[in-house]
Amino acid sequence: MLNVLAVPAFQDNYLWLIHDGTHAAVVDPGDSAPVLAALAAHRLSLVAILLTHHHADHVGGVPELLRHFEVPVFGPHNESIAGISRHVAEGDEVVLPEFSLRLDVLEVPGHTLDHIAYFSPQQQWLFCGDTLFAGGCGRLFEGSPAQMVASLAKLAALPDSTQVYCAHEYTLSNLRFAQAVEPGNAELAARVPAEQSKRDRGVPTLPSTIALEKATNPFLRHEKHAILTRLADNGFVDTREPIAAFSALRQWKNTFR
Repeated sequence: MLNVLAVPAFQDNYLWLIHDGTHAAVVDPGDSAPVLAALAAHRLSLVAILLTHHHADHVGGVPELLRHFEVPVFGPHNESIAGISRHVAEGDEVVLPEFSLRLDVLEVPGHTLDHIAYFSPQQQWLFCGDTLFAGGCGRLFEGSPAQMVASLAKLAALPDSTQVYCAHEYTLSNLRFAQAVEPGNAELAARVPAEQSKRDRGVPTLPSTIALEKATNPFLRHEKHAILTRLADNGFVDTREPIAAFSALRQWKNTFR
């Protein structure tokens, strides 16, 4: 049986281990030490590394892991990340034969220009790096608002039951912003104490689901009347054009405290 293990790293990263009790693949290993410790603790052998984008907190552990394991490293086709041996793009499949697991590659630019995500139709798992967060989305360091809107729409079109494994524990801060944006959202109001309870118990708020994100994440709801009105009332935008509204929402989040 396949499982996904959260490996905390740095201040708020999660490095994801897909495993069957014997073999493991790691997603976005920004630090090798916690990955090596988790592999040893669970008696797992690494068989693959999956990268979503080039930021150091997602790729920094690759060279050290390759010193311990001779494994394929999958990553974005336009990225020159050290260690990548198999460049992949939209429409490609990553096949992990040890698990009989297939992952579809989705191009989701916005946070970075060449960001990708991995989706398992079989398990309905999504590993989306820093594109979609629980209650939020990544900052636009390289891509445009239009690119990020298209990328988020692509992810939102996945089955509602899809489990969302993003790369950071930003949920509570994202939900505080979401409530400022859409204070009348009853599903959002119910989500906040549920996620707070998880953090109080020291467990991850992840994975989320596509259904939950569509109901509570303002960046998937930027065309909703209540959010457009809130943006206008707070002076962030004077138009209801979707890309402009999304851009205003992202700029508001960038300065929200």
